Amino acid sequence: MTKDKEPRKYMNPYLGGVLLGLILVVTFWVSGRGLGASGAQKSIVVAGVEALAPQHATNASFYKEYGSSHESPLKSWLVYEVLGVLVGGFISGALAGRLKFTVEKSPKITSKTRIIFAVIGGILFGFGSQLGRGCTSGSALTGMAVLSVGGFVTMIAIFGTAFALAYFARKLWI
Repeated sequence: MTKDKEPRKYMNPYLGGVLLGLILVVTFWVSGRGLGASGAQKSIVVAGVEALAPQHATNASFYKEYGSSHESPLKSWLVYEVLGVLVGGFISGALAGRLKFTVEKSPKITSKTRIIFAVIGGILFGFGSQLGRGCTSGSALTGMAVLSVGGFVTMIAIFGTAFALAYFARKLWI
């Protein structure tokens, strides 16, 4: 391969872990709370319902409760955090030469199958994050950073479930 055609390497995962830990410390220092992403999606859904179906948002207890405790759902710092992650990921991908609009998948399955399973996984993850009162970054990473037993249990459950189900889903990736 020529120098221009060589695949770009990913960041060292240990360095990435240290940087993530430092970001978590800075987040605690700046905002007084840890990282999380599912709260941003909740804010976006609430803002969407308030805009598209204001009568429903006024009558449903969930939206009333959420709206009464927040000035504007889209002014939540979690929304800005997720926007920063999306923009930062895009910039990082562009700078590293990895910005491609392709479906990464096993050669044994079609792009359509990969997308269907990704959507199903995303829906299940979103539903689970609401049942667990937060996503992996909020429940596990931030929970472990403050030495919460619940954070450690969540992380063990996440990786334990992934390990247990990997055998059944392996053909989607290898």
